[in-house]
Amino acid sequence: MACNSKQQRTAEEQRWEKHAENAEIIRDDFGVPHIYGKSDADAVFGLLYAQAEDDFNRIERNYTWAIGRLAEVEGEKSLYSDLRARLYMTKDEAIENYNNSPKWLQELCVAFADGLNYYLATHPEVKPKLITHFEPWMPMYFSEGSIGGDIERVSTRKIKEFYEPNLELAISNGLIRTADDEPRGSNGFAIAGSKTKSGNAMLLINPHTSFFFRGEVHVVSEEGLNAYGAVTWGQFFVYQGFNEKTGWMHTSTGTDIIDEFEEAIVKDGAKISYKYGDELRPVDSIKVKLNYKTQDGLKEKSYTMYRTHHGPITHKNDDKWVSTALMWSPIKALEQSFTRTKKANHDEFNEMMDIRTNSSNNTVYADADGTIAYYHGNFIPKRNENFDYTKPVDGSNPDTDWQGLHDLEDNIMVLNPPNGWIQNCNSTPFTSALEYSPKKEDYPAYMHSFPENYRGIHAIPLLTKASDLTLDSLLDLAYDSYLPGAEVLINGLLDAAQKSPVKSREAKEALELLKKWDFRVSENSVGMTLAQFYRNAYFSSGKIPRMKGNKRMSRLGRYEYMSKTASPKERLAIFQQSLEKLESDFGTWKTPWGEFNRYQRNDGKIQQDFDDAKPSIPVGMASSSWGALASFGTRFGKNTKRQYGTSGNSFVAVVEFGDKVKAKSMLAGGQSSDVNSPHFSDQSQRYADKDFKEVAFYRDDVLKRAKSTYHPGNKK
Repeated sequence: MACNSKQQRTAEEQRWEKHAENAEIIRDDFGVPHIYGKSDADAVFGLLYAQAEDDFNRIERNYTWAIGRLAEVEGEKSLYSDLRARLYMTKDEAIENYNNSPKWLQELCVAFADGLNYYLATHPEVKPKLITHFEPWMPMYFSEGSIGGDIERVSTRKIKEFYEPNLELAISNGLIRTADDEPRGSNGFAIAGSKTKSGNAMLLINPHTSFFFRGEVHVVSEEGLNAYGAVTWGQFFVYQGFNEKTGWMHTSTGTDIIDEFEEAIVKDGAKISYKYGDELRPVDSIKVKLNYKTQDGLKEKSYTMYRTHHGPITHKNDDKWVSTALMWSPIKALEQSFTRTKKANHDEFNEMMDIRTNSSNNTVYADADGTIAYYHGNFIPKRNENFDYTKPVDGSNPDTDWQGLHDLEDNIMVLNPPNGWIQNCNSTPFTSALEYSPKKEDYPAYMHSFPENYRGIHAIPLLTKASDLTLDSLLDLAYDSYLPGAEVLINGLLDAAQKSPVKSREAKEALELLKKWDFRVSENSVGMTLAQFYRNAYFSSGKIPRMKGNKRMSRLGRYEYMSKTASPKERLAIFQQSLEKLESDFGTWKTPWGEFNRYQRNDGKIQQDFDDAKPSIPVGMASSSWGALASFGTRFGKNTKRQYGTSGNSFVAVVEFGDKVKAKSMLAGGQSSDVNSPHFSDQSQRYADKDFKEVAFYRDDVLKRAKSTYHPGNKK
């Protein structure tokens, strides 16, 4: 055994040395790593090594979460996040998936592990919290780069209530993203040559995610890989980005991709079965042991997990066991995620999309041939439309089963619309391309659920009016400062002041200012501050109904209530409360937005601590919930009066295709999580100023801006 272990270790070290020799990392003037490898595997090795240099902490945390070992670091509260991961795939099943992968994918998975393990071997000062050796089966748990993939929608609270109902414990929500109230989503615009100055197609890549959730990379191989964009920490593919010929942007989809099946359980002694038509099928029972951290060291709990053919049992509805079905096809998902980055035209891209495992996303696309396209969803199970899948369905009835997946050509799609643009802002696909949008009546209801939102309402007239677009004018459009939600809310307040007496002098003065406000956000806007404090006061008042009929009140519905449904007296009373809060916090209601709305990065921690006494930067952006296209989601720190950015515009790029690809990009803060790095905050002020950097895509341009060139393991 010792001999075999030594031989294996030697073989691993030999792979490290070969990969390191065949991988070169060039850091440009913003610290962006440009990785050049002979093979795809060499490039992946260098990519993971470079990522670890920039933020090993986030890589380790992502995999600790994904493989179901978070409680070993964070304690008992995270056991049910770990249990959720194992419900969908055990370690043995992950290894089996890896072993069943095609050879080329296995090589990439080995290179992934090698890159991280070589980093740890050459950086003994780095002390992992848990994972001291990465394994090639681990990517099977983390196969697509969304912030909060499908599994996060499975409630850890309900898992606990089913598998450990008698334990009183405050538990983790099992989210990989940081918490704030900002809507997660993204904006994607594809622009045809008819709307651009150059005649070339263009793409806006504008994900709204937690800050620092992804890094900016450029990864190249001699096997056809040449991808630039955002990579989720620890993954070996560019998730949102472009190559020389094609570009892809993902937005969260409203397609129904997860269903719950109520199982008819039959117990006979220790035997547990479930009814399925005329059959009685055995429930799969799988034993699992999970460790968790305590003050006295690691402790262990054992669980028996249950699965039916629909999926794992995740909770109960009254006495009904419920299994939750979602996309779980890690081999195909990894294949799709990596091969996406190497496509040269739309025919190839469309063929890749036919793998149909990109479950949580829409895709906005543009290419050098001038093609623009939009795919609404990708993984869409066929369902019997006689059943309402927005609620749990009867798992004992075979007619409720998924009937395979919809063919790609049956899904909602837009291709080269004559209006010359496509937009998706996590809004309905039926306004994605004016009158050339898909028609709602042509598709089953489960293919779409997101309604129109203020970002979509904001984007459509801007894109309709746009002409002769350049990269800079597309950025101006993407950062347009108008807030449609603010216009609705404040006009409702001004209307209330016409119908009901305004009692205080401060309120009268503030309303006069709001009459002159143009509903645009800027650092100096007092109107924006008044609107935010007014909305905050309304949201915390308990006045807004949670439901409208039998449906949860939509965001637009909440604005409708605050601006029209609520009585004028109620609106004015809450506005008065907001003025009092503003004066209490800042000494005057005449507070410019930038005094309240800030960017601050004090350290490399995943959960930031904010402090009003420490340096911060004013930011003239606002939450996407107002209809801001450029999103700046915030939260308060402990005892802070100011709010600080935590999410929204993070990695942003505009790309123009043609004979040569051109792009500009921005990364919130900087590339590195090391507070001592020059690239920890070198983009912070640029972020606030909307001062984008030129992307160095071609090697000659990379070399002109190179600040360090090295092979993994060699000092810069």
